[in-house]
Amino acid sequence: MRIFYWAGFAAFLLDQVSKYIVIHLMDLSRIRAIDVMPPILNFRYGENRGINFGILGDAPDASRWVLIGLALVICVGVFFWMRRAKVGVLAQISAGLLVGGALANVADRVIYGYVLDFLNMSCCGINNPFVFNVADVFIFAGAIGLVFFVEDPKKAGKAAAKKHK
Repeated sequence: MRIFYWAGFAAFLLDQVSKYIVIHLMDLSRIRAIDVMPPILNFRYGENRGINFGILGDAPDASRWVLIGLALVICVGVFFWMRRAKVGVLAQISAGLLVGGALANVADRVIYGYVLDFLNMSCCGINNPFVFNVADVFIFAGAIGLVFFVEDPKKAGKAAAKKHK
């Protein structure tokens, strides 16, 4: 479980530090756009009041608290699942990244009323209008990692039974 905690703490901290540096110290909230390595990597200021890609962004302020509650329920569920399940290091890291990223976005919603986004990536003639943040990367990577690194207990039990025959 210690790996889970450290991965979550690192994801939370990296997201919050990156947002502070880019949005506040580099003043992205005022200038709105910084081309870093165009078109592959750009900083574009965004306030996401909804979920991914701004879905539900026009919903009333009460939806902010619903999204906070939903994220916290998911984090608690993953936490208890990790405590009960016997999973490997990569699954613990994945779960930690997911929870840390989700809690970082929860912190934004509580502090600002929305999630701060600033990463924009385009390539190959495709202009991507969407922005995201480091926490979103951790959430996505953590979810994909859980898909690949958590063994199905039924399959693991069958494989162990076949070995002992």
